[in-house]
Amino acid sequence: MIYTVAVQWQAVPITDSGTKMAYSNSERARILRDQLTHQNHLYFVLDQPAISDAQYDQLMRELRALEAAFPSLVTPDSPTQRVGAEPAQGFTEVLHARPMLSLSNAFDGAELEAWHTRVSNLLEQDDFDMVCELKYDGLAVALTYEDGLFVRGATRGNGLVGEDVTRNLRTIKSVPLRLLSHSAPSKLEVRGEVYFPKSKFRKFNKERASKGLSTYATPRNTAAGSLRQLDPQMTAERPLDIYVYGLGYAEGPVPDTHWESLEFLRELGFKVNTDNSLASNTEEVACFYKAWLENIENLDLDCDGVVVKVNRFDYQQHLGYVGREPRWAIAYKFPASQSVTRLLDIRVNVGRTGSMNPYAVLKPVDIGGATVKQATLHNEDYIRTKNLMIGDWVVVERAGEVIPQIVSAIAERRTGDEREFEMPILCPSCGQSVTRPDGEAMSYCVNSTCPTQLVRLVEHFVSKGAMDIEGMGGKQSVMLIENGMVNDVSDLYILDREALLALDRMAETSVANLLASIERSKSRPLARVLVGLGIAHVGSEVARLLARQFHSIYALVKANEESLIAIPSIGSKIAESIVAYFENKGNRRVIEKLRAAGVRLADEVPVKVVDQTLAGKRFVVTGRMSRFSRSQIEDRIKDLGGAVSGSVSKRTDYLIVGEGTGSKFADAREFGTKIIDEDGFLQLAGE
Repeated sequence: MIYTVAVQWQAVPITDSGTKMAYSNSERARILRDQLTHQNHLYFVLDQPAISDAQYDQLMRELRALEAAFPSLVTPDSPTQRVGAEPAQGFTEVLHARPMLSLSNAFDGAELEAWHTRVSNLLEQDDFDMVCELKYDGLAVALTYEDGLFVRGATRGNGLVGEDVTRNLRTIKSVPLRLLSHSAPSKLEVRGEVYFPKSKFRKFNKERASKGLSTYATPRNTAAGSLRQLDPQMTAERPLDIYVYGLGYAEGPVPDTHWESLEFLRELGFKVNTDNSLASNTEEVACFYKAWLENIENLDLDCDGVVVKVNRFDYQQHLGYVGREPRWAIAYKFPASQSVTRLLDIRVNVGRTGSMNPYAVLKPVDIGGATVKQATLHNEDYIRTKNLMIGDWVVVERAGEVIPQIVSAIAERRTGDEREFEMPILCPSCGQSVTRPDGEAMSYCVNSTCPTQLVRLVEHFVSKGAMDIEGMGGKQSVMLIENGMVNDVSDLYILDREALLALDRMAETSVANLLASIERSKSRPLARVLVGLGIAHVGSEVARLLARQFHSIYALVKANEESLIAIPSIGSKIAESIVAYFENKGNRRVIEKLRAAGVRLADEVPVKVVDQTLAGKRFVVTGRMSRFSRSQIEDRIKDLGGAVSGSVSKRTDYLIVGEGTGSKFADAREFGTKIIDEDGFLQLAGE
């Protein structure tokens, strides 16, 4: 029997005479397996997808249909076999061919130097390379391949014996079922760390909460629990990932150094972290450590330190082990990210929309090298859910190493002197009433002229994402408001030069620069004005949708909820907020004052939605531009269908540079990203 297929976009041979070729069923199945394996590698390992989801699904459906019709064509490395096994009754034990040992720790530079000295003495030399790797906080596993096929996966267990979780590991898309290179050793074991990406963990928890299901505490524990599910279908529902960090053992030739082995593993199709670094001394190790300690929030996985390994395998063999720890490696740990302290008080800040934002006042505590005195509490419901009481002993962590938050209260340490928090019924800033709308988690001050609201709103209005007025910050906002010079954001456009000069620390040059920046801001596009007004739930993307739909703020003022909800991505909550904002007489007065001051409130030429010149391209903008602001260029990129990112990565297509470029320029050079200036961008955009 012959299987005939119409060749469209697939990378398969075609005949000279037409677009159809006849294949045997087994040959077509092999072609489909090869294509799906290749696309999986591009998407889940290299993060460089080459086809659409629809095209991928088309291939998978075709392979499933073929295998269903001819079961003998099913192979262990077929992409269709990642999920589908029946639940197991239990896990069988796996004896590791080589122990999966733990690492000794260094908690400061002195302990790192002591380790390096011990290694130097044993090697009788201090001139040797080391590999620096991020220490992932996941679940260690061993993957075994025979003749290039994935045959077994096991957890670390006690280091000598682990559990067979092969079927669950097969569900992880970045685990290759078949190695890419035919030159792989006949038998190969690699070691890696399974983890739950933090961004996907947050989304996973959000989806569970929306269904009324319980949420999970940490990505690490959830990853471990997911991998030990007896039903692989449940494991497949969790978007786990893996980084492979080293060889376990191999029957066949392998590189002579750990650094070369990482590249070898990458070529075989494994996902290897590209952030690894080669160091020749402890100073370079310390630089790697410090750089990641300062940028740990940019990682999409939990990381608790840096692993340092002697590079040469013959040196590793000479150094050997002490107890159950290798002498040739050490974990240089980051400072602890959690601590226990006292919740002294719960206070409330007033936001720019009048929201009452509770925060914790803590007994100062060191967390991750920083002294933490306050932590976010989000809203009243968050406090109730966490069962927090003023006076509690609490566990505090720096979420993402930046924003401190309370993890939990230690209820068993309560003495009876603790007291519950009550949301104030009067605004702490203006003394007016506080209300909580039905269905909302936040409480609000009802006074639209509340001075603290005004300070926050002015800060927001002048920010880079809104009207981008240089020289205006929090201190200047407070000073202008306290001196009666700004009663709403429109008053910024009628500031008097002489009155400004009379204020403290406002010299001739700073006043001139501020007034010039205010004048320039009048020409900002409508979307930026809408962002600056501070309408609840209207951020930059919603503002752009509104500007494209209405082209004028006056048309938007007349819009009703039905016409707003008809716009894709705008729901009832956003529509209600927009309508309520423009129904307020005070807000309409602000808009009229902005018009009188000459602020642009309408787009002169509607944005051409059909013009997608930059579709599919990713840009980063850096430095000071001569003719445009960075925000203007970023807006134009989005208008033309492009995407804008804040940092350069291997996925970045273009870096647009002005004067005073920094690390992004070096990153672009490293990744081979195209670097262009303003003129180059205009040419690229066809302008």
